[in-house]
Amino acid sequence: MSYTKFGEFVRILRIKNHEVMGDMAKMLDTSLPFLSAVENGKKNVPQDWFKKIINHYGLSEEEQQELREAIEESKTQFKIAASKASNVQRKTALAFARSFDEMDDETALKILELLSKRGESE
Repeated sequence: MSYTKFGEFVRILRIKNHEVMGDMAKMLDTSLPFLSAVENGKKNVPQDWFKKIINHYGLSEEEQQELREAIEESKTQFKIAASKASNVQRKTALAFARSFDEMDDETALKILELLSKRGESE
């Protein structure tokens, strides 16, 4: 069974706080199967969980940043708001989405490099 960064992070929290998965599910106001699906990467982390976890465990600034990064790295789906996008931007987003599953790491790195350069020039 593979765990996401989020799953690893919250497991460590539970161990440190002598809690079990059921305790965390109750605190997050969710079911045990849904929490498990999130930890295993089958579902995205709901937005309201970030604050609930921070408040319940009293996370430091550093731990909050770790949690934020774990949530981002664990996303299984991404949404792009296209309401203000031009036709070219929409076509680009769709082409990217269609080719994503077959994309190799070399191509992904080239795209990332191109986008990073674009951000630096603005």
